[in-house]
Amino acid sequence: MRKAPKSLADRCILAAGLALVLALLVAPLLLIFSKALGDGLPALWSNLQEDFMLHAIGLTLFIAVLTVPLNMLLGILLAWCLTHYQFRGRRLLSTLIDLPYAVSPVVAGLCYLVVYGVESSLGQWFSDRNIQLMFAWPGMVLVTLFVTTPYVARILIPVMQEQGSDAQAAALSLGASGWQIFWHVTLPDIKWALMYGVVLTNARAIGEFGAVSVVSGTIMNQTLTLSLLVDQLNNDNKAAAAFTAAALLATFAIVSVMLKSILEWRVAAARRRNQADALSGS
Repeated sequence: MRKAPKSLADRCILAAGLALVLALLVAPLLLIFSKALGDGLPALWSNLQEDFMLHAIGLTLFIAVLTVPLNMLLGILLAWCLTHYQFRGRRLLSTLIDLPYAVSPVVAGLCYLVVYGVESSLGQWFSDRNIQLMFAWPGMVLVTLFVTTPYVARILIPVMQEQGSDAQAAALSLGASGWQIFWHVTLPDIKWALMYGVVLTNARAIGEFGAVSVVSGTIMNQTLTLSLLVDQLNNDNKAAAAFTAAALLATFAIVSVMLKSILEWRVAAARRRNQADALSGS
């Protein structure tokens, strides 16, 4: 149960927590924006108009646009299977969904490089058909999809478990098809949780570094996302441009956090309504 800090010890703990947040989270963000604006708005605008910056922005958004819908569909499918079916291997599937949480993104990227690189038989098969996966955007999309797989599914699973399947069973008994049940019964109940998962997926897809760095080849104006560009520019001693790219990523992160907070409130409100409906029905 939450309580207002009354004793000196409570106030000290609260002050320590706030100080750590300011030092570890807020101060670095402020530093990034101050460095990006250090030479004035004209210099910032000039950095934003560089070819490598525009290409990195476009590639980052392109990967996110491809990854987020695929992740959304995969998350819905996984959540539906785990909450509506009882089958052999269900626990294993639930465990595998969490694998991207535990595996280092760099290790994930290396695994994809081994499996789909031209040295492997599968990679050679694609190469013979002029399909390049590694060191190109398809491979970057694949690894981004891997690291973002759990976000939608893990948010939808508890929501679907709370709702149960009574409403779907009732709709089925009335002659509704599977798609009608999903669009008119399931989706309205999970829409806020789904949007919450989409926001988290988008934030991770835009900011991913480790996995894409392994499979991208870090080729300027070809396979550099904003995250990779920050590292590349910093290594090239182009600090102003690096902080400009970092400020863009920070802006995306701040917007994502704001949307996340709004959607958290909507998800919590939806759960309270569902619990109230369940109590009133009983």
